[in-house]
Formats: sequence, C-alpha cells, structure tokens
Amino acid sequence: MNDSLIKEIDAAISAHATWKLRLKTAITTGRVEQDVETVRRCDQCAFGKWLDGPTISGDVRAGKPYEVVHRLHADFHRAAADVLTAVARGNIDAAQTTMSGDFADRSRILVVALNKWRNELKAA
Repeated sequence: MNDSLIKEIDAAISAHATWKLRLKTAITTGRVEQDVETVRRCDQCAFGKWLDGPTISGDVRAGKPYEVVHRLHADFHRAAADVLTAVARGNIDAAQTTMSGDFADRSRILVVALNKWRNELKAA
C-alpha cells in the first residue's frame, strides 16, 4: 500500500513543477490557456482526483498527513487560480506579485508536506 501512495506523491510533486511552468508561461504570454474556475478546484487535477478517489483507505484519510496535504493542495489551487485571474484581467504586475508571493509560499509549503508524507511512508 505504501508503495502506491509514494508513487502518487512523487507524481504530484512532478505535476506541481509543471503547474509552475504553466503559470509562468501565462504571465509571460499574457494568455490563460486553462479555465480559471477549473484550476481553482482541487478535485480536477490528477492528484486531486486521486486524493478524493476510492483507492485511498479510510485509515489513510483519517491520518494527519492526508488531512494536511489535502488542505494545502486546495490552497495551492486557489493561489494558482488567483495568478491566472490576474493574467486574464490583464494585470500582469498583480499576477507576478501573486506568483512570487502567495503562490510561491503555498507551493513551497505543499511540496514540504508532500515530501514529509512520502518520507514517513518510506520509514513505515
């Protein structure tokens, strides 16, 4: 079971890096390629679907690592959507500020939590 969880966490960390690139591209081009409200929802990406999906046991869902990562993942999506909202409104300065501020903070905290959860699973 832990191997499967570790694999999903590793995939989430990789996907997380891809999101950073998407947001930087949106800021650079001034174009939003994704639906902002879909981005805002944490249950629409592959990791979110997995987090909310049927393959995670009740015991894992009841654990603190799952609870923390789930909350931080939602925060990450809200911050990503805020960046895209600013781009869509043509406010590139606000998008850059959000990207380097709130989004960067939430992104870093999520990756730390994912790594911590992965390390705990490996040690178990």
